[in-house]
Amino acid sequence: MSNAEKHERTIGELQSDLEARQLSSLELVEIYLARIAALDTNLNSVISVNPDARTDAATLDGERRSNGPRGPLHGIPILVKDNIETADAMPTTAGSLALVDNHTGRDAPCIARLRRAGAIVLGKTNLSEWANIRSSRSLSGWSAVGGLTRNPHVLDRTTSGSSSGSAAAIAASLAAAALGTETDGSITSPAEVCGIVGLKPTVGLVSRTHIVPISASQDTAGPMTRSVRDAALLLSMMAGRDRADSATHSADKKRSDYVAALLDTALSGATLGIWRPRRATTSTLAVFDTTLEVIASRGARLVPLNDFRVPRKLAALEMQVLLTELKAGLNTYLGTAAATVKTRTLADVIAFNRQSARELTLFGQDFFETAEAGLGVPDPAYRKARSASRRMARFALDRAFAKDTLDAIVTVTGGPAWRVDMIRGDDTSGTGSTTLPAVAGYPHLTVPMGQVLGLPVGISFIGRAWEEARLLSLGYAFECAAAVSLRPQFLPSLEGVAEAAFARADPPHSH
Repeated sequence: MSNAEKHERTIGELQSDLEARQLSSLELVEIYLARIAALDTNLNSVISVNPDARTDAATLDGERRSNGPRGPLHGIPILVKDNIETADAMPTTAGSLALVDNHTGRDAPCIARLRRAGAIVLGKTNLSEWANIRSSRSLSGWSAVGGLTRNPHVLDRTTSGSSSGSAAAIAASLAAAALGTETDGSITSPAEVCGIVGLKPTVGLVSRTHIVPISASQDTAGPMTRSVRDAALLLSMMAGRDRADSATHSADKKRSDYVAALLDTALSGATLGIWRPRRATTSTLAVFDTTLEVIASRGARLVPLNDFRVPRKLAALEMQVLLTELKAGLNTYLGTAAATVKTRTLADVIAFNRQSARELTLFGQDFFETAEAGLGVPDPAYRKARSASRRMARFALDRAFAKDTLDAIVTVTGGPAWRVDMIRGDDTSGTGSTTLPAVAGYPHLTVPMGQVLGLPVGISFIGRAWEEARLLSLGYAFECAAAVSLRPQFLPSLEGVAEAAFARADPPHSH
C-alpha cells in the first residue's frame, strides 16, 4: 500500500492496518507530517505542529505491542483547532497575537478523553481569529497568527469559519480527523465548503472547559472528519460530564456508543422534514433535489416544510446574547491563561489590537468594542434576550418535529464557497441553516452531497437535543447510498474551469 493510499484511509481502516502490523503509528505520523510540509504552505491550515507527536506515537506503538490497543483511536493522529487547550509545547492562541505565549500546560477535558483513548495530537489548526467574533466585517479563515486558510478544492475560495483550518486540513488528508468548535456555523459551514463531515453536538454533551469561549449558551466542540463513522467514533470518546462545566451535567446519561448505532438502512421508514432554503443558489438546489431522490429511494418519507423559517428577530437577539456572554466568558478565561499572557481582560485585548498593525489591517474589532461597552450578564435586557431567543428557536424546531413526527429536518447546509475578498470581507448571504440549531442548542450534522463546478455542497440533518445517535445513523445511511467522493484538486481558481464548461456546452439554437 502506498503512502498516498494510507493518508486517505478512514480511522477504522487505519486501525486495521495498525493491528495487522502493516503500519505503525510512528509511520503514520511521518506520513501526515510529510503532507503538511508539502501542502500546507499553500493552505495555511496548520498553525503549529506538536513536537511530541513522534514520541507519543512511538510510545503508543510500544504499548500496542505489549498490551494491545486501548481502543479504536489507539495511535491515530488528529488535529485540534487552536482555541482548544492541549498540554504540550504548543500554545493556544485563538489566532491572536495577544495569546502567542499562552502555554497553559492543560488539556481541555475533551482532549484528555481522546488522549486516554490513544489519540495522538499531531498539531493545532488555524481558525478565524477569536472564532470569528471580533468584527462584523471579518474575513473567515484569517488570523494574525496563521494568516489566511485556503480552500483545498479551489484556493481562491473561502474555507468559511471559524473552524477553517480543521476543515481544510481534513479535506486535504493532513490527519485522520480534527476537532472544531461551533457557536453558530463554525463547524458545519467550514465542513460543508471543504467537502467533509462536521457535527455540532447538543450543547452540554462535550465539555467546553479550557476552550477559548464565546458563548456559554451556544459553544460546543465537535468532530470534523472524512466519514460519518469517524465522526461517530470521535464523539463516542469526547462526550461526557465535566464537573467544571455545568452544561454537561446530563452528558453521561445521554451519551452512547454512536458507532454501534450506525445503520446503513436508517433511512428506510424515516420521516424527514424537508426545509428548502429560499436563499440557496439554483445550482445548489439542483444538487439538493437529486440528493432527495436518493434519500426517498432508500425508503424515507419526505415531508415538505413549506412554512418553516428562521424567525425574523432571532439574529438580533442571538447577537445580543453572544456579545454579552463573550465579555464575561473571555474575562474569566483570560484570568486563568498562562502567566506569560499580558492581556487579562477583553479591554486589554482591545487595547493590544489597537497597538498592533497586523491585527487591524484587514478588519476592525467592533464586536469586541460593543461587548466591552455592554452591561454584562446581570443586564436584564440580556436575560430577556437569552430567554426569548432560545424559546423562539426551540419552538420553531419542536413544532416542526411534533407536527409530522419527524426523525430529522433536512436542508442545504449553506452553499458553495464564495471567493475570498480581502477588502470587503465575508459573503453573509447564506441559507441560515445553522442558526436555529445553534441557538436552540440542538445537534446539527453536515455530510457532503455533491458539488457545483468543483465546489462542495453539503446536506444538513438537524435533530432534537441528545439525538446524535439518530442523526449520525441517518447521515451514515445517506453517505452509503450517495457515495459522494470529493477529492481536493487544489485549483488556483474556478474561472478557467467555468469557461471550459461553457465552451463544451451545446451552442444555442439559432432562430
